[in-house]
Amino acid sequence: MLAAYAYGMDATDRLIEAWEYAALPDDGHRHSLVGGCVVAEPVPSHRHDRVRRRLERLIEDFLAEHELGECFGEAGYLLAERPDTVRGPDISFISQSRLEGFNDAKFFRGSPDLAIEILSPSNRAGEIHGKIADYLAAGARLCWVVDPERRRVSVYSKLLFPIHLAWDDVLEGADVLPGFSVRVAALFD
Repeated sequence: MLAAYAYGMDATDRLIEAWEYAALPDDGHRHSLVGGCVVAEPVPSHRHDRVRRRLERLIEDFLAEHELGECFGEAGYLLAERPDTVRGPDISFISQSRLEGFNDAKFFRGSPDLAIEILSPSNRAGEIHGKIADYLAAGARLCWVVDPERRRVSVYSKLLFPIHLAWDDVLEGADVLPGFSVRVAALFD
């Protein structure tokens, strides 16, 4: 059943809901649920994972001192319903107040406060733009797109007006992670 959804649907297939998506067997690939359709994604490279781990560690160290909320890696977020969209950013942050009452055995309803996507060579601009649009539409206050190839970070608080940070610039947490800052170069060194 999963293979049919992962590689495209035909007219006889139906859209699935988040609970059905959560129950699909693990086939070794990463998936998202976009508008009721399961979309397969390649497994990330080692460079991708190295950058992800470095950034996640920086955020977790910051949160250990400031207790603003919790950082997650590849957790699922129910961003839209009927049809359902579930996405899992590479790294995400949810503020403490939004975690109260959250059943962590289920997908978080809504977007994280901060969604971070790390580009892989297989990513296409339209695909990433779609992910950022979904996060922002569901309530994300900030999105970072980290590009290991170009060694830059694009910062989105609005879909159409990203700020592009180069090697020597400083990435800041704005009002989502107040006081967090790191040189962009530190993500790739």
